[in-house]
Amino acid sequence: MRCTLDGLDCSNCAVKIERELNKNPGLENVKVNFATKSIELPEEHFAVAQEVIARIEPEVKLRKDRDEGADPEKKKHLPLWISGILFVIGFVFNEQLHNTPYSWLEYLVLLTSYFLVGWPVITRALRNLVRGDVFDENFLMALATVGAIAIHQLPEAAGVMLFYAVGEYFQEKAVNRSRRSIKALLDIQPEYANLKENGTTRRVRPEEVTVGQTIVVKPGERVPLDGEVVAGTSFVDTSALTGESSPRKMETGTPILAGMVNGEGLLTVKVTKPYKDSSVARILNLVEKAGERKAPTEQFITVFARYYTPLVVAAAVLIAVVPPLFIPGATFNTWLYRALVLLVISCPCALVVSIPLGYFGGIGGASRNGILIKGANYLDALGSAHTVVFDKTGTLTKGVFRVTEVVPRNGFTQEEVLAAAAWAEVFSNHPIAHSLREAYGRQIPVDLVHDYQEIPAHGICAVVDGKHVLAGNDRLMHREEIDHEDEDCEVQGTIVYVAIEREYAGYIVIADEIREDAKVAVEDLKALGVQKVFMLTGDDATVAARVADQLQLDGFRAELLPEDKVTRLEELMAELPNRKQEKLVFVGDGVNDAPVITRADIGVAMGGLGSDAAIEAADVVLMEDAPSKLARAIEIARRTRRIIRQNIYMALVVKAFFLFLGTFGVATIWEAVFADVGVTLLAVFNASRTLREGSRRRIN
Repeated sequence: MRCTLDGLDCSNCAVKIERELNKNPGLENVKVNFATKSIELPEEHFAVAQEVIARIEPEVKLRKDRDEGADPEKKKHLPLWISGILFVIGFVFNEQLHNTPYSWLEYLVLLTSYFLVGWPVITRALRNLVRGDVFDENFLMALATVGAIAIHQLPEAAGVMLFYAVGEYFQEKAVNRSRRSIKALLDIQPEYANLKENGTTRRVRPEEVTVGQTIVVKPGERVPLDGEVVAGTSFVDTSALTGESSPRKMETGTPILAGMVNGEGLLTVKVTKPYKDSSVARILNLVEKAGERKAPTEQFITVFARYYTPLVVAAAVLIAVVPPLFIPGATFNTWLYRALVLLVISCPCALVVSIPLGYFGGIGGASRNGILIKGANYLDALGSAHTVVFDKTGTLTKGVFRVTEVVPRNGFTQEEVLAAAAWAEVFSNHPIAHSLREAYGRQIPVDLVHDYQEIPAHGICAVVDGKHVLAGNDRLMHREEIDHEDEDCEVQGTIVYVAIEREYAGYIVIADEIREDAKVAVEDLKALGVQKVFMLTGDDATVAARVADQLQLDGFRAELLPEDKVTRLEELMAELPNRKQEKLVFVGDGVNDAPVITRADIGVAMGGLGSDAAIEAADVVLMEDAPSKLARAIEIARRTRRIIRQNIYMALVVKAFFLFLGTFGVATIWEAVFADVGVTLLAVFNASRTLREGSRRRIN
């Protein structure tokens, strides 16, 4: 059951909620998705989860997605404005008030400003303290500002709390802006379907339509379910699914996918999949769940913050207590002030907020380019790609075969050779089989085909109208000891050899074209610094050599069985210079290459939009048949990693610098506010660039 966490505007809170939920039986594997403010829960544990969240984060409200009422929490900014005005008054007139009989006004003005924005922080800190969760940003802010009030630094106390609240406000706006960008991406979800029944149509929810029913898609409407066009002709916009704006023609017999937008024609579609299994539902699920798989950097920062904050608090206590005891002339107030500066600077917000937001933006930017990345861990790994291995058929080539020549032998005719091959391949889904049946062009009575057997990496064996037929590659002929002419073995290209009743009948030449952007894909990958671009294929060695030469690949292996591909892939992985840091990417069509896709460091399914195998096996799905999108994915991954590293270095360097100055009394609380709030805002805004820059489509 999918639920929403209204009011979840802090990634650190998301981590705490997830940690507390995981302590309960039945909720050990629950993941909180901060990016979409969502959580997947077993329905029977909803009440328990609600109770846990209410106890640790009362501001966050858990609700079922389809519940009515429970409006998202609205932030009220009036207290922020009033607090700011009072702070300015108290700060400007602080000296005049402090040295007059009306000094109580200083407390009234500045403490009012302080509590207007600081009360939520103080209550959260107290609540966490009671629960034993001491070391978080609320505790640090509360402790630092209460200490400042104790030593009569009222402007500093009010200022720290006000600027902390202002920082949270801008942080919330940045996070919400990124969320809105993802929400716009997810607006491909159809709202209704025009169900056709008994000659009339009525609007229903897509979930109500079953397989086999007929729907009507009017001009301008979004296709609600996957299906096959049974009437009408139109062009559809596929940009929401593939990231490309080129329209695609739809006519009778053409498969159509949910999420596409119909053009000017009226289409009648027979539904082939229920909504939950449709392309758009799988895309929504992938994008929304991507935030649950955290990158190593995210996991490290979560652990780092857990130990970093207690160490800083301990250091602050030592700074406040030790120097007055051992340094002559040192006063407690002076060193306490320095300790308070340390506490303000030490908040880890810049890291715990900006890093998840950066990965979130990278995944969202990739999605807008028609690239689905299943998690931040895969995005991070993609940026370390050293070797890219492509499948050939359907990946580097179009996989759309056509018969170009039929050469009969031993007295057989062209018609007999083509008919025998087409009949034998009647049950195969391989592109070559489709091309043979298309070239034959007649209805094949399947009840006359018996004992059908697919021999992996060899071909087909079947009994066709009472005759034993073999159709496959040269290896099949040698395996079955079929005598055939030596010169036929040397024919270049994709060849289907045919034997009828164990007598060699001839061969059929099949042509497959290289994809238009395959060469661009290889060039872009090498321009990005990918060290090796390789190809693995089960096809003939001469065909593979021709493709490798045209695309200027670094190497290839041909005539491989499926298990051979896995073995060769493992050999390539073993050849990586730095196995821990460098990754191998395998790109296949997602149907026949599932074992290899699963075995690679990063498995990529190309053009797998309608393929269940692609969605399940791959870590990355290119939603269009364009290998060049892989280079775009690697570029986005590297830019995201670069921005995240910028945030880490900036936060650590700035905080370390001001911690050093604060320890020796050079930096005041005002500098500490910049080191905390200012750096957090800079990091958040920098992280937001990952989503914005992800929309660019050309490699720079």
